[in-house]
Amino acid sequence: MSKKVVCYGEMLWDCFPDKEIPGGAPMNVALHLKQLGLDVQMISRLGKDAYGKKYLDFIQSFDFDNALIQIDEEHATGTVKVHNEDPENIKYTIVSPVAWDFIELNEKNKDAVSNADAFIFGSLAIRNKSSWETLYQLLHQPTLKVFDINLRAPFYDFEKIEIMLGFTEILKINEDELEVVADYFGIAPDVKACCNLLTTHFPVKMVCITLGSKGAMIYQEGNIFQHSGYKVKVEDTVGSGDAFLAGFIKSYLEGKTPDEILQFACAMGAFVATKEGGTPKYGESEVWKAIGVQ
Repeated sequence: MSKKVVCYGEMLWDCFPDKEIPGGAPMNVALHLKQLGLDVQMISRLGKDAYGKKYLDFIQSFDFDNALIQIDEEHATGTVKVHNEDPENIKYTIVSPVAWDFIELNEKNKDAVSNADAFIFGSLAIRNKSSWETLYQLLHQPTLKVFDINLRAPFYDFEKIEIMLGFTEILKINEDELEVVADYFGIAPDVKACCNLLTTHFPVKMVCITLGSKGAMIYQEGNIFQHSGYKVKVEDTVGSGDAFLAGFIKSYLEGKTPDEILQFACAMGAFVATKEGGTPKYGESEVWKAIGVQ
């Protein structure tokens, strides 16, 4: 039986100067997990508008289960203005408030999380009280909790992030975010020192630090495992971190070693960087082929 994963948070449109692409980190992760063969659901909220209908049509093309996606009668579907002048360092302007700021708690999403093998969430969807309170209740459900910290200034609140860390078993963070977290806790931005603090003061068992084109590392029980990544021709980096996390979760739930987890997660991140947009359609064999591994 395939593993069951529930993702929580934003569904939005990435609006480039010349095109619009459906996105949102947790939704991207969910679509990658779906393509990797997992049983996935998404807890989010769309507006009752053209963008919302178009998004539902898009995920239907993946045969994605939309039973936990709510429709908002008042607020618009989320949009983000993407500034991609530098494809290696894309910037975002995130519109607020929008439908995913108002995700409601109900028995269906509580049951889905409690019956899942993993629950994935980030920090962006907590910017509004409604979605924060819903997430807080869902964090009390008994399942593996994966926090993709995904800091997006100015939409993060470290008081809430500390509460979220109090439920987290696996933390994904990039090297820039690690510096922000280290600064908040008043320690040097050293990987081992920061990870030691996180695993000592919170129930975090594993920290994954992504390093962009330099690969990634895992900190577990005082040990550091590292992968240097794969060299590819970059189309854009939108969604690469989300693809990485999907590869990470799939491998982790399969009981793979940290080195094996990093190998596949880095392959996923590199593969998506060779494609336009964050959620291309593919089969797992295409991932290895694209990065030159048969």
